[in-house]
Amino acid sequence: MENLKLNVDLLRKRVPNLTVAARSVGLRPATVSNLCTGKIPLERAEVRTLVRLASLANCKLDDLIIQRGGEKMIETGIKTLDLFAPLVREGKTGLVARPGMGQLVLLAELFYRLKKQGFRSLFLAEDSNTSIADALAEADFYSTSADEIFARIKEYQPSDIILGVDRRIYLSEDFYQLEDHFFENGIKNITFAVVDTSGEAVDEELPYGPLETLWEFDMELAAKQAYPAVNPLTSISTVLEEINLDSGHMEVQQQARKILRRSKELTYLVEQRGKNNLSEADKITFERGKKLEAYLTQPLFVAEDFSGQRGQSVALSETLENVKAILDGKTDEITADELKYIGSLQV
Repeated sequence: MENLKLNVDLLRKRVPNLTVAARSVGLRPATVSNLCTGKIPLERAEVRTLVRLASLANCKLDDLIIQRGGEKMIETGIKTLDLFAPLVREGKTGLVARPGMGQLVLLAELFYRLKKQGFRSLFLAEDSNTSIADALAEADFYSTSADEIFARIKEYQPSDIILGVDRRIYLSEDFYQLEDHFFENGIKNITFAVVDTSGEAVDEELPYGPLETLWEFDMELAAKQAYPAVNPLTSISTVLEEINLDSGHMEVQQQARKILRRSKELTYLVEQRGKNNLSEADKITFERGKKLEAYLTQPLFVAEDFSGQRGQSVALSETLENVKAILDGKTDEITADELKYIGSLQV
């Protein structure tokens, strides 16, 4: 089962409103979402769950469960994204955040960075209100019309495309028809980034249906102005299952998550009892977790005028080396504040 995965494309095509559909057959939307993103490995899925999904998609189990392979990550140079929940080429990424947590700034940053890699950037939204101004400033083309977006994407062929979509349109019939047009015309080079300008997605178990990548924003990080405020503990991507394990990516990611999770737990004890009441091992874990959290902050190019800090891009290989250095104690003599909003770490 390790080389198998759900056919997310088929589910997305056959079952547009998966949240409602899942509940109608007695499935928890969160379970379906976790199976689609790989958070729950396919081998841990109950047979009855897979049977019900196949029934919803009106397909055979052999069509629903397919061989892994073919998914590739797009390296963004944004440390926390590339490490914990990489962007999947030609996949769908959903951003879940309340207004003011930086999701549209991050979308603008994706537009900016991917244009440097030869992508054309487009944004499909209902209106050009001030909340999406950051993203519009970096988009090559913006429209409220799915037909206009399709025409411009045909014009941009064969360039790679990053298409930002507002959730209200993404869940509409217009978007399903747009995807049909892509399929009928053999257009496959589109990577989707779905944002929710209303903030309603936060309260939904499965706000976008099946996804390749999920970026959940964290209110605590946003309140501390630790940007990008993407939660490293809950954000996830299917592409991690495809990455060559020789890179050590999965191992470093899992160790980092463990330290961050434990450090967050210890924070509550420190606030109540003080750090001196921790064991020596817990003190080390607590401090390294705080340093790792600080290191994962990063100046963005599109926010330079606002932050006064020059944007930074860090290659994934450097991020892995830097995170491993923090986990191994090579930065124990450095304070967490010294690691905030830097690019690569010099150790």
